[in-house]
Amino acid sequence: MTRNFRLLLLGGLLGLSVTATSKELTSLLAPYDEWYFNFLYPHALPAKVTYVELLDTDGILYRYRALDGTIPSPTTVAEWEDDLSVGMASFNKAKNPPQAMHFCWDSIIDKKVYETWITFGYPVWEMMLTSYPSPWDASIQEYRRYLVIGLAPEGRVRVWLENTKKPNTRLTEDKDILVETVSGE
Repeated sequence: MTRNFRLLLLGGLLGLSVTATSKELTSLLAPYDEWYFNFLYPHALPAKVTYVELLDTDGILYRYRALDGTIPSPTTVAEWEDDLSVGMASFNKAKNPPQAMHFCWDSIIDKKVYETWITFGYPVWEMMLTSYPSPWDASIQEYRRYLVIGLAPEGRVRVWLENTKKPNTRLTEDKDILVETVSGE
């Protein structure tokens, strides 16, 4: 199945599931200007993302060929940490929360090319669209607007929503997301 057809099919299926009424769709639109995503890899295990397609909750398909660099995580040695922080992205951004993301990446260590599909569920949208008081000033409301995607050898992918001054929220495959990675051996 071709990559574009697969993404279109996935987007159509997701669109049917989240657009039952226009009221539901409106509730999935972001109250902020944009959110950001970044990729990182464990210490001394470099990876490079070469292409991203992202379908947001408003049905807009983004294609990224010029991406912010994949960032090394010096604190990640034997296993992923939950307090990862990668800073703000310049190019990796979208208006509304993601329904689905497809990206191609190279693992330098195991010398393989991977394609990964991530399908995001309602719990992720709810976390991204619900405000919480700022840890610095309770009168200011903040949102979880930073998605961190970890890439490791053997096609292993982890995803977090960044939290201010707390460990990040790891998105799990049993309730938040569905991750599928294939290798182009």
